[in-house]
Amino acid sequence: MTPELRGQNSPISPNGASASAGTRQEAAAAGFESIVFERLGAGPAAEVPGFFGDLNLDQVLKSMTAGREQYDLVPLFCTPLHDADAVAYRHEAVRDLEKPGIFGPVSRFAEAMQRMRQHLEQAGKLHYKLQKQGWFLDAAEIYCQAVRDLAEGLAAGEAASRGFNRFDRYLAEYVGSKHFTSLAAQTKALKDALARIRYALRIQGPRITVSRYDGEPDYGAEVEATFARFAQGAAKSYLVQFPGYPEMDHVEAQIVGLVARLYPGEFEELAGYCARHAGYLDPVVGRFDREVQFYLAYLELIGRCKQAGLPFCYPEVSAGSKETTVEGAFDIALADKLAPAGTVVVNDFRLSGPERVLVVSGPNNGGKTTFARAFGQLHYLASLGLPVPGRSARLFLPDRIFTHFEKEEDIETLRSKFEDELVRVRDILRQATADSVIVMNESFNATTLDDALLVGTEVMRQILDLGCLGVYVTFVDEIASLSDATVSMVSQIEPGNPAGRTFKVLRRPADGLAYAWAIAEKYGLSYERLLERID
Repeated sequence: MTPELRGQNSPISPNGASASAGTRQEAAAAGFESIVFERLGAGPAAEVPGFFGDLNLDQVLKSMTAGREQYDLVPLFCTPLHDADAVAYRHEAVRDLEKPGIFGPVSRFAEAMQRMRQHLEQAGKLHYKLQKQGWFLDAAEIYCQAVRDLAEGLAAGEAASRGFNRFDRYLAEYVGSKHFTSLAAQTKALKDALARIRYALRIQGPRITVSRYDGEPDYGAEVEATFARFAQGAAKSYLVQFPGYPEMDHVEAQIVGLVARLYPGEFEELAGYCARHAGYLDPVVGRFDREVQFYLAYLELIGRCKQAGLPFCYPEVSAGSKETTVEGAFDIALADKLAPAGTVVVNDFRLSGPERVLVVSGPNNGGKTTFARAFGQLHYLASLGLPVPGRSARLFLPDRIFTHFEKEEDIETLRSKFEDELVRVRDILRQATADSVIVMNESFNATTLDDALLVGTEVMRQILDLGCLGVYVTFVDEIASLSDATVSMVSQIEPGNPAGRTFKVLRRPADGLAYAWAIAEKYGLSYERLLERID
């Protein structure tokens, strides 16, 4: 079909005073820079820490960011805090988000901003300029309404945190600024002007004539009214369903082009509007939209765990005191995998006075590795300023976390498994400080008992000399009693059932059976293996 134009030009220009680029600076910062950092520093980390895989924090990160890739949350999750007040700043923000009066407006704002970005993304994919401009206008309309709704919601939400109070004040000033009021007014005026456009199509064979609507009667309505008296029930609909994809075809594009020639004022204003407001998104609002997802993603994750009855708490943190007490700790990655139906065992532990390292022994598959992971996770999540798994917690803020977990032998290094373990431990001890946390799991299992005792004792002495906190999972019971800085913890079995595991790890002296369990398992002589042979 070949569209043609009929009618007269009749420009109707909506009121559109242009907003200069500098007007957005009129919205004072009100002391607000970021909802996750009280003061913006050098920026978040660029790489995922190497210990994430050992502690299963990579699984936590993947679960948190699934469906939120557009927000680039990985750097925020990989940037721990080292100051107790910085942690408190985030605790305050999360507590506010747990209030329905704050969570509701923020979540609705996030959804609206996602629709806005989808419109902008779609506009970038479209081929025809007028259609691209229309999608851009719709995106700006969504943005204006989202910002106004959020400002109203926060004003009524009784925020108590420093972050949300400052952002509330910033948003109130921004909504009242010349830049935003001009953007909102021009957006509404242009939408109203475009909505008033009426045109008529006349189809004759392969030709479509586009003209201004001049009050022509709606013959469709007249025909329907005439034949309504003969209706004998619901009739089959023969209406054509238009395609769902947004891209116009060439005929639709030509029709819109001819409509634009009939109403040049409105479409010239649309083009000018898109040029003037190409960067309409306020950078502070845009940063808030991204950063608040850091909290929302984590709250969503722990919400699944809470459905299984698992507790979370706001830990008491310190960058100076190494007094450590946790009640009801558990592996958050395991809990997220099993929730809400699975059962997760919780454990308690403490380090007080000169105590620095928990030495965990006991039978295989008894929860020792899970306990070690939970210890590392707790310290890292606490350093992110997030609620941690447990009923209550008092934790130290480390400068770094190091892990040493058993790994498969790498033939490319030309080193034995034992030698590779020694190299990795050496690197950790060279980098660790008194403020570090070290998690060692099943280290030196690839060697003899005598070598494991000799090397393990020397490594433990160096860890204790550093004064850092840690967990040391081992089958060498002697390491648990090296000094008053080590605390022995033992994974438990069911009373009277050597094959049963409770997955509870209790503070008690090593029972001398850890190595026996390891040897029996190695040679297929454990209780479980013997039962398999008998059966």
